[in-house]
Amino acid sequence: MKLIGLASDHAGYELKEYVKQWLEAKGWEYKDFGTYSTDSCDYADYGHPLATAVESGECYPGIAICGSGEGINMTLNKHQGIRAGLCWIPEIAHLIRQHNDANVLVMPGRFIDTATAAAIMEEFFNTPFEGGRHQARIDKIPVK
Repeated sequence: MKLIGLASDHAGYELKEYVKQWLEAKGWEYKDFGTYSTDSCDYADYGHPLATAVESGECYPGIAICGSGEGINMTLNKHQGIRAGLCWIPEIAHLIRQHNDANVLVMPGRFIDTATAAAIMEEFFNTPFEGGRHQARIDKIPVK
């Protein structure tokens, strides 16, 4: 597995720290693009560098977290090569991988606990992209 990219704002910081422990327990390496504390900050300052790293191939996949997950998800999806999906239950993580070939997992730090986050990550990392008719749909996502 490639280097996994991580990003969060202050509201996602504590869950991101849990994600790091979870990845370390699996023996997977990651790069943390910040933030590095619970001090108030802007999710875009960390989401854009993560998106650039995933687009360039430096990292794959990415995991991003903010309070609701929405702001950092919107930021990530401004990048043409990013397919970020917001997940609050494992079933959504399964579908964003299976049907959308998501390359960034986004979680809402203020709305899920660590057990749910672990289940979401298990599903995300263990679900392959189905391809087929879904590839044709994905090909239509970038703005030309």
